[in-house]
Amino acid sequence: MDSARLATPPARPPARRRARPQRLSSQPGRPGGRPGRPALVIASLDDLHGPALGTVELPLWLFWSRPDRTFDLSDPELRRWLYEIVLREAGCAEDLATYLDRDTLIALWPGLYLPEGVRQAWEDRHPALRAAAASAA
Repeated sequence: MDSARLATPPARPPARRRARPQRLSSQPGRPGGRPGRPALVIASLDDLHGPALGTVELPLWLFWSRPDRTFDLSDPELRRWLYEIVLREAGCAEDLATYLDRDTLIALWPGLYLPEGVRQAWEDRHPALRAAAASAA
């Protein structure tokens, strides 16, 4: 047995570059997408320039539950699921800006199943989302 081969750790993927902190707002006093992690909120909805149509493959750091990480945005349920995942699991503003679209987020907002802290943080920062939720009620 070749001990040199066993001692070599597997190659790690390159570290993700984090977006500048001023581009996102964390709400430390609120629960987030997961326990112990604050909700991340993009500074401006206009920064959300993700796709509105087509097929999207989420990276492993956002969606690790299934081998197939692709979402067909023409399917309303898959589109809603993708938005819920990204809003809960995003680790930086780049994740939000890359995978979410402003107009789609506003349209989907009332029907998204999100942790209370995530919903509250986004609505506090973006009145358009609170208005969308109120108009759907």
